[in-house]
Order: sequence, then structure tokens, then C-alpha cells
Amino acid sequence: MTYVISQPCVDLKDKACIEECPVDCIYEGERMLYIQPDECVDCGACEPVCPVEAIFYEDDVPTEWTDYTAANADFFVELGSPGGASKLGLIERDVPLVVALPPQEHDH
Repeated sequence: MTYVISQPCVDLKDKACIEECPVDCIYEGERMLYIQPDECVDCGACEPVCPVEAIFYEDDVPTEWTDYTAANADFFVELGSPGGASKLGLIERDVPLVVALPPQEHDH
């Protein structure tokens, strides 16, 4: 099991979660952040700091966002398990689910 980042993160990328993650498993895509499921240690530190409540434990992802569980894993099909997001920085792509979304409006 792992934590999953869902739609509220798209076009926001607050990154408070990255600062809290003790294992550096939250990677930055073009439009959202992704959790590497094999590197995540299920500590839950990321969940409470997300300002838009985009992060859920895998079993608790709301029904309308369950596709994001697969999307988080799919982001790493080519990338594999790099063993740390900070050394990679911005990865200039997203999964098709995210690419297909219109620009997301956020209240600041």
C-alpha cells in the first residue's frame, strides 16, 4: 500500500509534502506531484500538510479520483525507482490522465 496524490494537486504543486517526506519519494511532474509507490514507506507525513487535501492513503482515495492510484504508479513505468526525487528535480512530463485535464483553477 502507498499514499496517492490526486486531482487537487494538478496545476498547484504546493510542495509542502516534499519538505515533509523523510524518504524523498515525491516526484515533480509538469502539472502535478507523484508518489513513487515502491519508495513510499507509508509514514503519512505528507497527508496533513497538503493545503488542498490531494493526498490519500491508497484505500481512502475518493471514488472520483481512484484513477490517480494507477496514475501515480504509471508515472514511474519508464522512470523506475530512482531512489530520491531531489536529485532529479522537475520531470517534464505527466501521465495521460493529467495531460488530458483542462487547466485547473485554484483559489489562493
